Amino acid sequence: MNSNNTRLQKRLLPRHISLMAMGGAIGTGIFKGSAETVSIAGPGVIFSYILAGLFLLVVMGAIAEMASVYPNTNIKGFVQKAFGRRASFVMGWMYCFMWLSVCVIEVVVAGSFLQYWLPSVPLWVLSLACAAFVIGINILNVKNYGEFEFWFAGVKILMIIVFIVLGACILFGIIPSEKSGYLQNYINHGGIFPKGWLSIFPALLIVMFSYGGSELIGITVTETENAESILPKVIKSFILRIVLFYTLPIFIICGLIPWNEISNQASPFVQVLSTVGLHGSAHIMNFILITAVLSAANSGIYGCTRMLHSLATEGEAPKSFGYVSKKGVPTTSLLLTAVILTLGSMVAFIAQDQVFRVLMAVPGFVVSLVWTGICSAQLKLRHSYTKKPSFKLWGFPYVTGATLVFLIIILTAFVLDGQNRVSILACLLVLALLITISVIKFKDVVKLDTKTDHKSAI
Repeated sequence: MNSNNTRLQKRLLPRHISLMAMGGAIGTGIFKGSAETVSIAGPGVIFSYILAGLFLLVVMGAIAEMASVYPNTNIKGFVQKAFGRRASFVMGWMYCFMWLSVCVIEVVVAGSFLQYWLPSVPLWVLSLACAAFVIGINILNVKNYGEFEFWFAGVKILMIIVFIVLGACILFGIIPSEKSGYLQNYINHGGIFPKGWLSIFPALLIVMFSYGGSELIGITVTETENAESILPKVIKSFILRIVLFYTLPIFIICGLIPWNEISNQASPFVQVLSTVGLHGSAHIMNFILITAVLSAANSGIYGCTRMLHSLATEGEAPKSFGYVSKKGVPTTSLLLTAVILTLGSMVAFIAQDQVFRVLMAVPGFVVSLVWTGICSAQLKLRHSYTKKPSFKLWGFPYVTGATLVFLIIILTAFVLDGQNRVSILACLLVLALLITISVIKFKDVVKLDTKTDHKSAI
């Protein structure tokens, strides 16, 4: 295979990177998953989003630091440098597994939002149409893809800002509505923590899924010029936005609707606008919600195909997944993603009611695993950097270590949560299979590395 046919193009701009990461992180987790998190912790779920935001800050800081030392290396490469090929093989494939499940969730949710207007059309048909649309976008060359995703993600960010401003005006009586006394919703119905303050921790399981996708910035390194200098700047502005875009809408939602009346059927965003009498706005909001979750699916396909490409170029996946078209698109990887999305859309035909709950725990578990890998890699590599990083994560090693402990606790909670039993069992089976394959596949590589280290020591 010609090396030119395996090389990605460095055509992503800083604004593309930032909005693509936003696209991956702002999707179903906020627009539909917020109903789930509020039902678990009530208005106090805001603290779950803030806590997860602090973890995200450390994880993204670790990515920026390692990227400044190891140019042209993505998050899988950081893990490989720290823990070897077995660890990077497992993490790379688990990351692909996560993005595939995320993409399925997003297209199914996009289909469910379309049913707001087309209630008679089966969910699986609408989901399939959405899948075909996002696959079509990913056939574009990487610069055009980045440009498309920039505007795609920009629409939903604008929508969230409008929702925050509009909701705040209704909440504080600046815009009159059919009801009044919204601020009472924070203290009535059991107060801020109706299920106890400890409920913010079970909600973290879904919040982790919501923030998952932010680390997509660590995948764009190989398609960005001067990534080592650009990444820290992008990340600094990104973190604050992502936390605000989650916590403020949740604050508005819990004020306008009592937490125990938020339905799991429609998006809380649409429900809020319908409840306060803005029915025309609800239709506009539903349109924007569809573009929002399709944007998240779009980013997910990018993340999956680029990770498959990385695995292939490292000999950790079939070589065909490394093939890149003249447009800079990993076409074989995209084909596999298209097949999985098609099959995933059909899952909605078999188990329409359970599909969202079952699938959502998968990315939550894997995000925790990936973030754990990133923090562990930074802890391991810091003392062996070949050059001084242009950006340093503050409070090392205490901040990284504390975050790592919390992530391990969250991972354990995922495994022990009875509601996620089917999803977690699937995750653990995939993880066990990948570990087994890695042990067999890289047996000779590990022996060779051991001999080399022994000779070096002599």
